[in-house]
Amino acid sequence: MVFSASYQSHAQLQAPAPSPSSSVSQNVGFTKISIDYSSPAVKGRTVFGDLVPYGTPWRAGANAPTTIEFSTAVNIAGKTVNAGKYSVFITPAQSGDWTIHLNSKGNAIYAYIQDEKVNSTALASDDAVAIKVSPAKTMDAQERLSYSISAEDNKVAKVTFGWDKVKLSFMVDTQVDQLMEGFKGAF
Repeated sequence: MVFSASYQSHAQLQAPAPSPSSSVSQNVGFTKISIDYSSPAVKGRTVFGDLVPYGTPWRAGANAPTTIEFSTAVNIAGKTVNAGKYSVFITPAQSGDWTIHLNSKGNAIYAYIQDEKVNSTALASDDAVAIKVSPAKTMDAQERLSYSISAEDNKVAKVTFGWDKVKLSFMVDTQVDQLMEGFKGAF
């Protein structure tokens, strides 16, 4: 009897996911920013330019859509992005700036793939914002893909993606000053 109970518990045990699910969230000003993603490992591979081809939008994680969610409207690269959930795509470039796409198709990981090729035109038409960023090359490789959110001055957040020897960051203005001005004017 003990043997069978032990056997059943081992039969239900599953191996850890190669790219485990992860999330990060931070309150900045009046806004909660949350990122959900799966975290692949380098595992000795050439990531950018091979595993992730240059010039092709990539889902910025593994397994499922990488998403970012804002609880209030924010300003990114001079553009208002409404409260809600957005898919995150990154288009790496062999030289020059990379593009981070925040796409309104929040859970549509394969929405841009047609005949096994990424439909960049469809991707761009659904972007809430596309941010050009200069990749920062690091000396030390980061084995697992990760995201972080820094509250900076508690008005503007710095969102950072890091994997292998690359870091990308962009700023999210949570519009605290504008909200406070509007609040003052209400009285």
